Amino acid sequence: MNKRLLNIIMPGVLFALALIIDGYSAPAGLILYVLSYIIAGWKVLFRAVKNIAKGKVLDENFLMSLASLGAFAIGEYPEGVAVMIFYEIGEMFQDRAVDKSRESIAKLMDIRPDHANVSRGGELVKIDPEEVELNEIIVIKAGERIPLDARIIEGSSMLDTSALTGESVPRHVAEGDEVLSGCINISGTLTAEVTREYGESTVSRILRLVESAADKKTRSENFITIFARYYTPAVVIIAILLAVFPPLLINGATYGEWIYRALSFLVVSCPCALVVSVPLSFFGGLGRASRSGILIKGSNYLEALAHADTFVFDKTGTLTEGIFTVQQIHATGMEKEELLELAAHAEAYSDHPISLSIKAAYGKDIDSNRVGDTEELRGYGVKALVDGREVALGNARLMSSLGINSIDADTAAGTLVYISVDGKYAGYISISDVIKEDSLKAIKGLKAAGIRKVSMLTGDRRDSAVNIAGMLDIDEVYYEMLPSDKVDKLEELLGMQSSGSRLAYVGDGINDAPVLARADIGIAMGGLGSDAAIEAADVVIMTDEPSKLPEAIAVSRKTLGIAYQNIIFALGIKAAVLILSAFGVTSMWTAVFADVGVTVIAVLNSLRALNLRIK
Repeated sequence: MNKRLLNIIMPGVLFALALIIDGYSAPAGLILYVLSYIIAGWKVLFRAVKNIAKGKVLDENFLMSLASLGAFAIGEYPEGVAVMIFYEIGEMFQDRAVDKSRESIAKLMDIRPDHANVSRGGELVKIDPEEVELNEIIVIKAGERIPLDARIIEGSSMLDTSALTGESVPRHVAEGDEVLSGCINISGTLTAEVTREYGESTVSRILRLVESAADKKTRSENFITIFARYYTPAVVIIAILLAVFPPLLINGATYGEWIYRALSFLVVSCPCALVVSVPLSFFGGLGRASRSGILIKGSNYLEALAHADTFVFDKTGTLTEGIFTVQQIHATGMEKEELLELAAHAEAYSDHPISLSIKAAYGKDIDSNRVGDTEELRGYGVKALVDGREVALGNARLMSSLGINSIDADTAAGTLVYISVDGKYAGYISISDVIKEDSLKAIKGLKAAGIRKVSMLTGDRRDSAVNIAGMLDIDEVYYEMLPSDKVDKLEELLGMQSSGSRLAYVGDGINDAPVLARADIGIAMGGLGSDAAIEAADVVIMTDEPSKLPEAIAVSRKTLGIAYQNIIFALGIKAAVLILSAFGVTSMWTAVFADVGVTVIAVLNSLRALNLRIK
């Protein structure tokens, strides 16, 4: 059983027994009250003493201790115990909303290379990447992760760069190209010269970014702590004045009477309603959000969402599906259907993401008997005979090598696959990521909610990024970014924030983890997002739907509204009762009843947060 829950149940049972036994045996009842009080409140008492030793006297722990001990001093044992039990309940709700530790982020990140194949003395030696020296020669075999930043001196291959850029389309590299650690070598064997030692490599820097970025984020101070900073000294000073000055100034007044009033004043001043209802309001809001698939890791992030005025998005997997499909077919000298058919058959034996998207667009069975002499040209494309016709598909360099220099659609969005048939240019197929169905709804909803600026950071190329941003009505777009570039840009955007406003970043991949950790509010797509991104985030959208973001903001703002209602209501009633108590108009039990009544009403109001209706 949870220790905190045990610290509520045990004193609660003893408290109930004390209330029953007290009527029959006062000494036995007192013993049970004291035991219940110690079990429920020893941590508060300990923190109060510890903070006093540090010079932090007037905090909520001091107020709780003083009020509860005051209740014991004037014989109101039930009230003294109830103060501590209520406080422990409030703390339990608060703890349930605290975010998980981020110490395991680095362990979850799957981009750290296991080993490096180093050429030493004419042999390949498998060693730890941290032991590899600058300018040493390493060999990266097909399927291996690149261990260090290096320059290729022999070989060519396709690289999976998704861990760094978030983009699914592999990138071709050849002799002379720079390769970054963390990428996966898909096909050919590469021989490369190390250009950075492991400590300065891309993968190492990303891990450091994630581990250190969270340290830069300051947690919102607990409302009760801020409130107690002003409320506690005021209450204590007034109580001292009540105990000392009236007997000096009023004829017939006795110290016994006014010390009793001062202690009663302290008991009444105990902010139980706030201690319980404010955390409970946030806990209810967290529960309401979770029912919609929005996991918010702490009440401080729920509060921060209410103050968010800038949203920054990753593209692939966040606003888009991360699945590449054919978007446009432009044919020259033949019908589009014929061009697609020839292209699909030429790609019959390839499992490349681009090939798969072309075959999916064709949507029919491919007759392999129609295909012959297939040749994969690494870094260029594919050649094949289809129905006896020579079909070539690939990039602009392939067309140039075939003597075809007049190609069009340079400004078309997405990845372009140029096609020639029998040595003549036949057109192109544009392939790009698919925008999620609700992405536009999400952006519109955010702007309707008063979000000042919506930006997008992506590792994709300029044309594709600008096109997506235009379709979604995004205010600013930054493209061709590595994780370190994203963190730098986010730091710049954070520096532009006004006081009191918050910036939220929404992403889904390993490459987004550093930025998610650094943002005021990191929001991850949880359905398909990486473990590292989900761990680094403060909010997780479990359904992968961007349109949940406006709902998350609405829940946070309404929850904050309920918390403020409780604060105003509790303080208003509290002020009235305190004034009456100071003048001796109310009895102790009247004050206790008013205090408990306010707490119950505030708690009932807090429970509304569990069932908020969002339009």
